[in-house]
Amino acid sequence: MRLLVHVAALIGAASMLAGAASDTVTVDGGKVRGTSEDGVRVFKGVPFAAPPVGALRWKAPQPVVPWKKEREASAFAPQCMQLPYPAGSPYAGPEQTTSEDCLYLNVWTTAKAGDKRPVMVWIHGGAWTRGSGSTATYNGAALAKKGVVLVTTNYRLGIFGFLAHPELSKESPHHVSGNYAILDHIAALQWVQKNIAAFGGDPTRVTIFGESAGSWSVNVLQASPLAKGLFHRAIGESGGQFSGNPNLSLVESRGLTAASAVGAKSLQDLRAVAADKLLAIDSFRSNANADGYVLPEDVVTTFGRHKANVVPVLVGSNADEMTTLSDTSTFPTEMLEFRRQMSVRFPGFLDKFEIAYPVKTEADIKDAMLRVGRDQTFTLEMRTWARMVAAEGSKAFLYQFTHVPPSPNAKTWGAYHASEIAYVFGTLRNRNWPYTPIDFKLSDEMSSYWVNFATSGDPNGTGLPEWRPYDEKDEAYQELGDTIVTKHHLLKPQLDFLEQAQLKRRTTSSPR
Repeated sequence: MRLLVHVAALIGAASMLAGAASDTVTVDGGKVRGTSEDGVRVFKGVPFAAPPVGALRWKAPQPVVPWKKEREASAFAPQCMQLPYPAGSPYAGPEQTTSEDCLYLNVWTTAKAGDKRPVMVWIHGGAWTRGSGSTATYNGAALAKKGVVLVTTNYRLGIFGFLAHPELSKESPHHVSGNYAILDHIAALQWVQKNIAAFGGDPTRVTIFGESAGSWSVNVLQASPLAKGLFHRAIGESGGQFSGNPNLSLVESRGLTAASAVGAKSLQDLRAVAADKLLAIDSFRSNANADGYVLPEDVVTTFGRHKANVVPVLVGSNADEMTTLSDTSTFPTEMLEFRRQMSVRFPGFLDKFEIAYPVKTEADIKDAMLRVGRDQTFTLEMRTWARMVAAEGSKAFLYQFTHVPPSPNAKTWGAYHASEIAYVFGTLRNRNWPYTPIDFKLSDEMSSYWVNFATSGDPNGTGLPEWRPYDEKDEAYQELGDTIVTKHHLLKPQLDFLEQAQLKRRTTSSPR
């Protein structure tokens, strides 16, 4: 009899644990049942739009297709169509299923309905051609434990997210095409506004944040009138769009070229082309375009005319961005060729370039190429972002990440592109690298800065080194290194030179 009672108790306890490990929430479309992982409720693969397949390929995201039965939300959905990273890339991860049916998001929360926690919505990087919201580095548990509701999301990539074409523009009620990935972001943020309260989130305190192409997306969303009111703070890590965006007619012409490459003579033909065949068009380039609707003008013009969605921002970049992004074998090795290339890159500015980036011997060329690539592509973009927001009277916080993670290639990679992400998310243990207490301390501090910023629009908090807002006079920025310190005038001679050259190019170049 005692044995039966004991067995019954075990069964009852197991039943209670099973109940505690799942949670059901009602969202647009129906009910979803998540799981519990180490005290965090997790909902994976939640649809925020209809599958963009068949006739919906290259259309704005449509409402979710309702479901009747409770939907399991215990596994990530497929990532959007993409080619894998090349073998040996530091960004290559475990193989994931890909599909055009990919408009899903994931939620991590320790809150309950009605708690009104700040919300952070992560937009992944990958040059707008690769990536997903479901990699191990983006596990939102650690941030959720610090008090936010964390959302990661997929969006259409490459030709599926950015193809513009005259026939697509003609069928659009707004007579535009090409910015489908950005519209996916907007649809995800609209989903957050409608549904995040059910997960304990506060729809009036939404922070969008992203890295690389995800940061491009954050920057574009700030410039899009369609995103107005959908977010209240923005974090950009290593990526801005201030160097310009092509116009619709230009990307439509590129779309015609892409259609020709697969033998499609009509839009109907193009929608019938197999996804893998579309991915094989290696000439296609992903760009957000100034279409007059999603982006009325290019990003820099929108900010310059005070028409952006101005909210507090926290933005920055890394000290060695280009080490993992450059094929150094293509760099010039002789001084004469180096000077020739720089004179083409900065026409009329070679003398000023050589002051900003002095190269005394041929042995200095590689380092100079890495530095100018870093600053032109990343460091200047982030300073411009901070400046433009601060000039609007909103708070801007600028950083440079200088800590070198203990990767197997630490000596050559340094503080490489995307290396800060695991520190922000608190996911260092997902890699078997020889991390030290310095790494874990920095990760704790950075994730606290990010959470504090999402909570109040200011990263400062108890126990953290003070982070002063950026202004154009003293140009304070936070160096996120082995220790965190406030510094001033980040790479000022170099960035001032690049800014001058960029302005000259913008004012003399033909319309894009």
